[in-house]
Amino acid sequence: MAENLIIEGSGKTPTIKLLFETGSIEISGKSIPENSIGFYQPVYSWIDNYAAKPSAKTEIKIQLEYFNTSSSKCLLDIFRKFEAIKKTGKSEIEVLWHYEADDEDMMEAGDDYNSLVDLTFRLIKI
Repeated sequence: MAENLIIEGSGKTPTIKLLFETGSIEISGKSIPENSIGFYQPVYSWIDNYAAKPSAKTEIKIQLEYFNTSSSKCLLDIFRKFEAIKKTGKSEIEVLWHYEADDEDMMEAGDDYNSLVDLTFRLIKI
């Protein structure tokens, strides 16, 4: 049985909550770590473990204020891993992409990811 993964956020890194039992994924805050790939490595590993026995429904809540270019690549990698899980038919996956009402860039980023991966995206204005 995989463990939950909780990473407390900082000024440069997002809070990440990966809950195995409920299939609840949450990434919030700012994502501008010095080494994005290193920072997100435990997330990739968790998803790989989760893929073996995912929940019937997986909900990915993204509520980022800001992320840098290397973080955007890491997010895409995360979405691609979930896309692979969706293709197995074991889990229905939905991405809830939250953005501030006046943050057009973040809204467009959600839209861009939606066009790059085969996942259900809901853009949610807050």
